[in-house]
Amino acid sequence: LAAAQAGAQLIACAVFPLALSLHRVSGEALAEALAGLGLDPGVDVATLWEASDLVDEHIGDEPVAPLAAPIGQVLASQALLNVLAASRYLTIVDELRSLVDGRFGTPPGPIDPALTRAVQLTHDPETEENVVPPLSEVREQAGGMAASEEELLLLGLFGEDAERLLLGIRGRASGEQDDLASVDKARAERIRELVRIVQDTGIGEVTVEEGGMRVSVRSASDAPVAPSLDDAAPLALPEPAAAPAARAANGYIAVESPMVGTFYRGSSPGSPPFVEEGDVVAAGQTLCILEAMKLMNEVKSDLEAVVRRIHVENAQPVEFGQVLFDLEPLAGRPLDAV
Repeated sequence: LAAAQAGAQLIACAVFPLALSLHRVSGEALAEALAGLGLDPGVDVATLWEASDLVDEHIGDEPVAPLAAPIGQVLASQALLNVLAASRYLTIVDELRSLVDGRFGTPPGPIDPALTRAVQLTHDPETEENVVPPLSEVREQAGGMAASEEELLLLGLFGEDAERLLLGIRGRASGEQDDLASVDKARAERIRELVRIVQDTGIGEVTVEEGGMRVSVRSASDAPVAPSLDDAAPLALPEPAAAPAARAANGYIAVESPMVGTFYRGSSPGSPPFVEEGDVVAAGQTLCILEAMKLMNEVKSDLEAVVRRIHVENAQPVEFGQVLFDLEPLAGRPLDAV
């Protein structure tokens, strides 16, 4: 409609049933809209609806996919870029480049030599999409690395990534494996990255839960501890250490922040808090979560106690050593005092 108001004389459209399949404008709706804007195209809309009914009866409920080159969409996309950039062909859409190069076949009319020249001048081989070479060429380049057609396809589609995967498989078969060889490659790299974070930042402990996988890595005083793997749960690593605590003068235990981060009372926005003031918590129970470097770290109680005070508001930043909770130990207290 905006194009018509700006003076466009031709607008691509189709009768309603085909417009749905081609993602084009319905001719019936377009004619009525233009008439309402005072730009009546002189089209008999009633006849268009009759034509629409005939087409609809002919095609029935079967999906229709008429062959139609998206030339209009390609040219419109390029025209929009020309206007936004205030410079013609400063950026050329890939589809227009393919059209000029003849990848869509022979165009219905001659292409402006200036456009052809612009496509040539803006050609950058490094930005071209990778094309999978013929399987025979992949087989020759593989040099015997692929043991099946499937592995050849992996090499053709993913190149060096597939080569590293196949080398890792060969290494495991020959007994050349490291401590994380029983874990798939992506997860093993994720674990190693967590170890590097602990080593490089000095964070005492990192816990990540993602896609059903839970990984905890914590540092030791003499050397970083690499995560160990449990046979029953390949990624079930040791539980995080309990939160640092110190006994205050009033007999309460102060739970301090083990790192710089953001304090969260619940597991996610909208979730109930892990604990409230007055709650009784068990040893190992989660008190809060600290987010550091996009990693979620659980802070847990190291004793059975009553939560007497929560010092930090939800989503507030905290410093290393800042008091988060006051806990009153339950050990030694009579049951009627709980």
